[in-house]
Amino acid sequence: MKHTVNKRFFYIIIAMVFLAASCSKEDVLPDPVLPVLSLEDVQIQEGNIEQVVEMKVTLTGENITNVVVGYNTVEGSAASGADYKGALGELIFSPGETEKIIEITVLGDLITEPEETFEFILLNPINATMEDNRATITILDDDDGFTNSLTIPTEGYTTPLNYAGRTLVWADEFQGETLNLDDWTHETGTGSNGWGNNELQHYRPENTYMALNDYLVIEAKNETYQGSEYTSSRIITAGKQEFQYGRIDIRAAMPKGRGMWPALWMLGSDFWTNGWPSCGEIDIMEMIGHNNNIVHGTVHYGVNPSQHTSSGSSRITPSGENFDEIFHVFSLIWEEDNIQILVDDNLYFEVTPEELNNGQPWPFNQPFFFIFNVAVGGDWPGSPDENTLFPQFMVVDYVRVFQ
Repeated sequence: MKHTVNKRFFYIIIAMVFLAASCSKEDVLPDPVLPVLSLEDVQIQEGNIEQVVEMKVTLTGENITNVVVGYNTVEGSAASGADYKGALGELIFSPGETEKIIEITVLGDLITEPEETFEFILLNPINATMEDNRATITILDDDDGFTNSLTIPTEGYTTPLNYAGRTLVWADEFQGETLNLDDWTHETGTGSNGWGNNELQHYRPENTYMALNDYLVIEAKNETYQGSEYTSSRIITAGKQEFQYGRIDIRAAMPKGRGMWPALWMLGSDFWTNGWPSCGEIDIMEMIGHNNNIVHGTVHYGVNPSQHTSSGSSRITPSGENFDEIFHVFSLIWEEDNIQILVDDNLYFEVTPEELNNGQPWPFNQPFFFIFNVAVGGDWPGSPDENTLFPQFMVVDYVRVFQ
């Protein structure tokens, strides 16, 4: 018997066989090619003011959707807050975008430092890959390009935090970003007749600042301000920190050059009512910049300016170097009817009431307050000359009072 096959049915069967065979194979799609994020190392000259370094983040390849990546800065030899302002955030590349710029602030100063570095890193990319997620930012010191630069000594004499029979009653270690105005007050302007000594500077708060969050700096500048050719700073503790007797240690490094007149000293608290020199003055340290290997300790007294008398002595640096090169400690040991002045624990001046050679009253058995300043010019040091480099700096590490 002859069977007849419907051709249309036959072709349908064949098509279904091919369709089934096709559906049995796994669909293999190529992996998507993600765009690539990349960074490059950068460097910047530090300078003495804030500057911006541009960190460029590049996206290579086709981005058909948003690319998201976080970023952060990581400390190296350069420290956040001292050498640069840390940056933290997120970048979003819209489709078609290939480059983003992040501005990072580098902090300037006048401190001579070695080359320093920190890192800029990329984190947790979405819809992209990374070649290398880290780049190095190098800060090149160029302070030698300025007339004079601040150098914090790394060596010098130091004194202990305790003495037998004495207690530390007050100290300022000058740690932090700004001067503690609970303890100190700025005196400003030119005073009377150049603060009574024909000094040339105008005192400004701006010339006092902290270096490395650990040192007080008083900076003397050759700049015109309100009729004066020079500016500097003068700070006092009157009405805030006043003391009667004890041991006082001040660790500091001095400016240098003709016309510089730094001082670490004290006035009697009755200065505001009885005036000078009746209130008494204790100069724990004075120096004139063209003889910056010699320090002077002096007391001033007298019932009125016409009867002003002083007594004091001087000392060459104990180890032979100049007072700007390393830290020295200037000390006052002060008891009732006795004053001793020392440098690096070497006593070089002592006075008692019996030694006042003109019978003037002894004003030193009362509370006194501190004055730290750098004068420019005046009757004693004379004016700066062509060999005086500016700016100049007095750097104070600490002041401590033991009783």
